[in-house]
Amino acid sequence: MSTHAKGRDAARAIDALRRGWPIRLNAEDGAIRLMAVEGADAVTLAGFDPAGRADILISAARAETLKLANQLAAADPDWPVLVERAPWIDADVATAISDPVLDLASPLKGPFRALPLAAPHAAKAALRLARLAGILPAFFLLDGDGPAEVDVDADAIGAYDDAVHLAIATRARLPVAAGEHAEIVAFRSADEPREHVALVMGRRDASPPVIRIHSECLTGDVLGSLKCDCGPQLHQALHQIADARWGILLYLRQEGRGIGLVNKLRAYALQDQGFDTVDANVRLGFAIDARDFSVAARMLDLLGVKDVRLLTNNPNKVAGLEAAGISVTERLPIVLPANPHNERYLATKRDRTGHQL
Repeated sequence: MSTHAKGRDAARAIDALRRGWPIRLNAEDGAIRLMAVEGADAVTLAGFDPAGRADILISAARAETLKLANQLAAADPDWPVLVERAPWIDADVATAISDPVLDLASPLKGPFRALPLAAPHAAKAALRLARLAGILPAFFLLDGDGPAEVDVDADAIGAYDDAVHLAIATRARLPVAAGEHAEIVAFRSADEPREHVALVMGRRDASPPVIRIHSECLTGDVLGSLKCDCGPQLHQALHQIADARWGILLYLRQEGRGIGLVNKLRAYALQDQGFDTVDANVRLGFAIDARDFSVAARMLDLLGVKDVRLLTNNPNKVAGLEAAGISVTERLPIVLPANPHNERYLATKRDRTGHQL
């Protein structure tokens, strides 16, 4: 199967999960049928599992909270754990098992029992697919026999790459407050519904442009959230780019460090319960940072840019671009004051994820 066909299959499976439809996932060690816990209700679950025997697949990070995995397993975001389906576990209880935000409001009924995985490679691929779909990594799981809306192979999930088929869709002149000489360029992939954009500012010449890779943040960019520094960073970057000879803002649709808007808000709720931004992501069953900076590299490649001066405090962005073939000739910090609402967040980024000025 071609890479493009694999990408389409993975995209169809992602769409099905978001709609609450069952899928079949095929791997070298077997096939499993899955329905996302997040998309299930009493009616859809009864249609998928009329006998009430589907066990529950969760991440080891979540299973550790339920005393079903050790810390070593929990440190691997791809490590799956299968929870035995007791008779009293309905869609509501399964949601409480899956979503750590509900731990304080809905005391779990346990005890729970972990089962051996008959198809661990398929189970790992399922957790990766959930993260690509932006849903909680938790499923009702049955064997591969029976109806499913979409069939997808594990290797299609492993090969799924938003950057591979990204192409320029359109471009237009867009004067902005930071600078009147600007052009917006939209990028689209046939395998992915999210559209990324670049704002090219100034008059292009042979010098390396000042670049900012900015991941979408609805709460910070649009609503002015004080919990993060995303909005101020975006506007500061636009002005620094405008003050340079020329530059590009790359606006990536990777909300919440790649976990999606709904999961980011779940992480906010966990932060209100006392967890920092890193522990909140891990507790939800996601990587600390799930963003893919090869998307930014592909956008730059399509714009004909090979060397950049990168506006960032995050060394991972430098490494991500250089690994994808873009030369970072200089890292330019963005220095902004903290506020009482984001002081802990900024300290966590510095101390736990290596951000530096």
